[in-house]
Amino acid sequence: MRIVGGTFKGRNLTSPNDFRVRPTAEPVRVAIMKAIKADIDGARVLDLFAGTGALGLEALSRGARYVDFVEFRPASLHALKANVAALRVHEKVRVYKKDALPFADALPVDRYDVAFADPPYESRMLDRLIERWQQAPWSRVLVAEHARTHVLPKPSQQLLLEDSAVSIYRTTPPA
Repeated sequence: MRIVGGTFKGRNLTSPNDFRVRPTAEPVRVAIMKAIKADIDGARVLDLFAGTGALGLEALSRGARYVDFVEFRPASLHALKANVAALRVHEKVRVYKKDALPFADALPVDRYDVAFADPPYESRMLDRLIERWQQAPWSRVLVAEHARTHVLPKPSQQLLLEDSAVSIYRTTPPA
């Protein structure tokens, strides 16, 4: 697995040997970054269910101001911290060892510009997260990766990629 665009393009990322961790595939990251390109430069980014940090680090590589990662699994945290160290981006990153849902529940409105959410596929955590975001959006853009079969509230934009789907929710139309 590697960064596919921006300053760190081609740099390899570490991934844990844990079957529960499913890093966002390169073609999916490419499609996401293309869809939210106008939102990334200078953005305050949140990466929930961060895993290896691939989405947030990709955003940082493409010009995000900083990224806050939220992850609680030890193997994923180890890989995430190794990736942050390898890219030497400590000053632009904060890592929270927390459960993503309570973390999101405590966020104020408009805390971030872009938020990524990639919980385990078919998990109802994503439904609860989107519901909470719709009530009090903590970011202008919420990018949710999920199984294609997972039915969610109607997004502003949806990308269908093999067995994955990406639903993009916005508080305002893109610039």
